[in-house]
Amino acid sequence: MGPTLDELSRPAMTSGHQPVLLREVLDLFVSRPGGRYLDCTFGGGGHTRALLESAPGISVLALDRDPAAADRAASLREEFAGRFALIDRDFGRLDETADAGFDGILFDLGVSSFQLDETGRGFSFRQDAPADMRMDPRTGVPASRWLETATEEMLVRAIRDFGEEVHWKRVVRAILAARGSGALARTASLAALIAGAIPARDRHTSRLHPATRSFQGIRIAVNDEIGAIERALPVAFEKLADGGVMCVISFHSLEDRPVKQFFRRLCGQPESADDHTPQDLRVKRAEPLTRRPLTPGDDEIAANPRSRSAKLRALRKLPSAPRPNFSAAP
Repeated sequence: MGPTLDELSRPAMTSGHQPVLLREVLDLFVSRPGGRYLDCTFGGGGHTRALLESAPGISVLALDRDPAAADRAASLREEFAGRFALIDRDFGRLDETADAGFDGILFDLGVSSFQLDETGRGFSFRQDAPADMRMDPRTGVPASRWLETATEEMLVRAIRDFGEEVHWKRVVRAILAARGSGALARTASLAALIAGAIPARDRHTSRLHPATRSFQGIRIAVNDEIGAIERALPVAFEKLADGGVMCVISFHSLEDRPVKQFFRRLCGQPESADDHTPQDLRVKRAEPLTRRPLTPGDDEIAANPRSRSAKLRALRKLPSAPRPNFSAAP
């Protein structure tokens, strides 16, 4: 679903939606007749369609915060009547969905190819557009307004932490100085402003456009993407049936880190090198199905360059496992 970082600045090399790591997802789910699945990131419906076709009687409940997803789901509703439903909802609000007992749950994180390629959404600066960047344009504020009103601390978090921009101090200063000038209103002027804040030596040596990382950070902040992941994962795990499988596809370390830590906690493993919790105090609720994340092969990358940075992690819920307190620090 999500693109690689430099998709923000270079033309798309493929057309249409190509579900990432599709064969690997289907192999992990081991679809069986009558199975029930939850696709938390419908996007273009590629994973959902493949699941519906994988065995007789399979049903899929899908979520997507993008209002445009409803049109993309119309053909599936007709073709798989009674077996497919789409809920217009951010997966960060998964706790508002009553359904449970799923045999498999999938997250395909990040911005979708449809959102990236639709110029008017403002996710990319390949073409000039209003700097919006909202995955759901009905809620929140566009990036242009967020940049005009966010505190300096919020800007630092977006550019330094979410964008992982080395020259974050320069970029934050440039954004603050540009407030009220109109330069933050459109993608072209915003990209030019950020690029101008990057030292010339770095602008000319990187393969990425100098505004790419900052655009990523602003988008993540505007959509609360990391917060949504952290809220959704524990809720999703509780919605798995015993023996059910959870698959999560991420596209950069910011997305992958909370997934990795959460999976390790569920599997009774240390979350990081700083986790010194005694083993007898750990609760094992799941078993890992991917000791190391699965990544696309050369053939998939050649067919879909946007898949190159994808990582797939999966686990299986153990039966009758006790429920831990997810709010407690390890």
